[in-house]
Amino acid sequence: MVDAGLILEGGGMRGVYTAGVLDAFLDEDLIFSSVYGVSAGSCHACSYLSKQRGRAFQVNVDYLDDPEYMSVKSLLKTGDLFGVDLTYDRIPNVLYPFDHDTFMKYKGKFYSVVTNVETGEAEYKRVRDLRKQMWMIRASASLPLVSRTIGIHNKLYLDGGVSDSIPIRRSIEDGNEKNVIILTRNASYRKEPNKMYPLMKMRYPGKKAFLEQLKTRHLRYNETLDYIHSLEEIGKVFVIRPTEEVKVGRTEKNREKLTHLYDQGVKDAAIYMEGLKEYLALK
Repeated sequence: MVDAGLILEGGGMRGVYTAGVLDAFLDEDLIFSSVYGVSAGSCHACSYLSKQRGRAFQVNVDYLDDPEYMSVKSLLKTGDLFGVDLTYDRIPNVLYPFDHDTFMKYKGKFYSVVTNVETGEAEYKRVRDLRKQMWMIRASASLPLVSRTIGIHNKLYLDGGVSDSIPIRRSIEDGNEKNVIILTRNASYRKEPNKMYPLMKMRYPGKKAFLEQLKTRHLRYNETLDYIHSLEEIGKVFVIRPTEEVKVGRTEKNREKLTHLYDQGVKDAAIYMEGLKEYLALK
């Protein structure tokens, strides 16, 4: 196990890029002592830590035509664009089960980032048992407007990306001196203001702190990118990001595009691997 932090950005279906990189890590038996997953990054971390190569990608593409997986029909019927029963129960427990025994043998720490809807703050939930704590993964990936709010222990949660899209600072605070970040956007990408904010104001009345996070997310996200760049320049972090322009949307349903992006993740990991091993002092 490598003594370093691994930070996995979200991005909805763009997360298949991350799935490709993580599968390449499994090929190299590269497991990190601390993993921080946000939204889709949190979902893919589960297959990575259960060491099921290819699982994350297959789960993303095998059910594209099933309206219970991701559809407007599911959104209108249940309040969730991604069907909860299929995504967080039948797939992980029946159709393509997690290797829970392997997952629970992981000796490191895995955190799923969620956003507290009342405070607007990020919370970093340590995931030890997917059978009991799948709600943490679901909450991290529950996008505003197209997901029901997750209520647990008298608290309300949604997408971790709202409050901390790329938790590099948290990893450093936790004592990780070396950190590897997998991003799902190209190096030139900068986030724009949220065009859906007016609808979000109507959807979450009274949640002032949460709405402020939604309103200012692009500013914090771009500032974090600048911070990461400054760390890259002095060799404090290692960043893996798409080397080609990403043409996959957050709710992409084109299997060909998704397969290409996954393959790009595998290929990019190979390109970065020598430098990554040198950074981690594995050579």
